[in-house]
Amino acid sequence: MATLKDVAKLAGLTTSTVSRVINNRGYISENTRKKVDEAMKDLNYHPNEAARSLRMKSTNTIGLIVPHVSHPYFAEMISNLEARAYEKGYKILLCNSQCIHEREEEYIRMCINHKVAGIILCSGSVALEVFDGVDVPVITIERFLDNGTASIECDNRQGGALAAEKLIECGCKHLLHVGNIGTLSMPADMRTEGFKEVCERKKIPFAEIYTEDTQYYRMEYDEVLENILQKYPETDGMFVNSDVIAAQTLQICRKLHISVPEQLKIIGFDDSNIAWLTTPQLTTIHQPVKEMAEIAINLLHDSVAGKLVAKRTVLPVNLIERETT
Repeated sequence: MATLKDVAKLAGLTTSTVSRVINNRGYISENTRKKVDEAMKDLNYHPNEAARSLRMKSTNTIGLIVPHVSHPYFAEMISNLEARAYEKGYKILLCNSQCIHEREEEYIRMCINHKVAGIILCSGSVALEVFDGVDVPVITIERFLDNGTASIECDNRQGGALAAEKLIECGCKHLLHVGNIGTLSMPADMRTEGFKEVCERKKIPFAEIYTEDTQYYRMEYDEVLENILQKYPETDGMFVNSDVIAAQTLQICRKLHISVPEQLKIIGFDDSNIAWLTTPQLTTIHQPVKEMAEIAINLLHDSVAGKLVAKRTVLPVNLIERETT
């Protein structure tokens, strides 16, 4: 069985350098990392993670807790987080909470017991006190924790304002906003605030429709969408909180014989792959998911290294116009 010394000898490096590469400590050039990776591969060498975690008091594993692995937004976020983590020498321990509080708390305990290097939280329903005493970096995405290490958000207020301005620019006079979960406070709620501010400033009437967490988890909005379009038949512009809701709005419009964009204009949020797979293609607010994921991993990595990191990072969004407006 190959040893660390064997890897160092084949790579032409010292054992301490190889150890730094494996443990992701300090600056490592890409050339050095490549030499070690190739030597480990040639020798079929695999570090003993259990022994390493006992020695280092942590692993090169990041606990990633998401509420919804099948939702297009989270699927894209997970993919980008994993890719960036791999570049930094980390592995991902993926936990799908399914919006179940007990499961979320259990996953956090599991991450700590597995001596993760840090936790990235993409769920908005974990209670604040759960993180009291957690001694690893906790990076949140689209959630701010007073006792967390750092948070990354998109400018949700800006997104709502952009959507309202576009619909009004298109001549819409009766607007709907759909998507906030009535029982859960989230940064995404600021989309309504931005939307509302523009509508009130321009004196355009609008209605805000709340959804339920079960609809969010199941990605099933058909019934509520059909009900509100029948309740508000004068609606000529809709802004919804995700491309998933926007795509289902298109389905309901077809069922109710509402022509898009001639009778009703629709704007989604996220700019996930759904946005260009629908017919007509969705106008939507683009979230910089790749940049958010990269910043999250960088913040965690820097925090592990003992560096001070920004407590809160908010990235701008932009409107991508397609066929629904």
